[in-house]
Amino acid sequence: MPPMPESTQTTNLSRRLPHVKNVVAVGSGKGGVGKSTVAVNLALALKKEGQAAGLLDADIYGPSIPIMCGVKEGEKPRIAEGNRILPLERFGLPLMSMGFLMGEGDAVVWRGPMLAKMLQQFLEQVEWGRLDYLIVDLPPGTGDVQLTLAQLIPLTGAVVVTTPQDVAFADVRRAIKMFQMTQVPILGIVENMGSFSCPHCHKESSIFGQDENHSRYRTLDLRLLGELPLEIETRLAGDQGTPIVERDPKSKQAERFRQIAHKLIESQKERQDFELPSF
Repeated sequence: MPPMPESTQTTNLSRRLPHVKNVVAVGSGKGGVGKSTVAVNLALALKKEGQAAGLLDADIYGPSIPIMCGVKEGEKPRIAEGNRILPLERFGLPLMSMGFLMGEGDAVVWRGPMLAKMLQQFLEQVEWGRLDYLIVDLPPGTGDVQLTLAQLIPLTGAVVVTTPQDVAFADVRRAIKMFQMTQVPILGIVENMGSFSCPHCHKESSIFGQDENHSRYRTLDLRLLGELPLEIETRLAGDQGTPIVERDPKSKQAERFRQIAHKLIESQKERQDFELPSF
């Protein structure tokens, strides 16, 4: 499936998301690596760095954002004039998710064209407002949602989340290849759960061989944006509906997310400066 010409993609961004400066996909190619945790905390960290941020949950089959942001069952987006959808808001973030439209325990049983149509509605009909960053939480795999998103709008880039073990990184490499095939820049790698943070002694223990993991990223010419340990407070914060960056902004884990956000902001400034024409 060939990517759209650049001029067509730029037109699509101004038409579908006229007031959004950057769209960043968070993907992994694999489930269970903490992708949604990274997506929601990254969006909050960007906001705390002074950026206007929003969060789109594009995992139609298994939406996680409603639970992680404390959205209660029955809370639904409102419809405004012109059939526009007003997203829910939590912690200053506009949010949209298929989970807002489903009952608890409901399953989505759709084929690819219906997924593509829903994603298009989330982009075109939602009143996102003026945003510096729209973070898109992708589903696992390299299927319809990922390809549709890459075709509908020009993505600023992708943040790829991985855990360090071989079985996870094998799938992550497929996701990296998919982004490359659709001409989506890889902004960097977030390595999650590579170490364990003990809640008693507060020391971190390496679970995997860090040197081997870092050599993989260098070989693939990928920037390491940050490393996040496995720790109980982050898990509890997500399960209880207040992500760690919001629940405990002075914690070490929240600071790591802010460092990742800062690197994204700085890389975008460098890219924009590089693209300015010289006279």
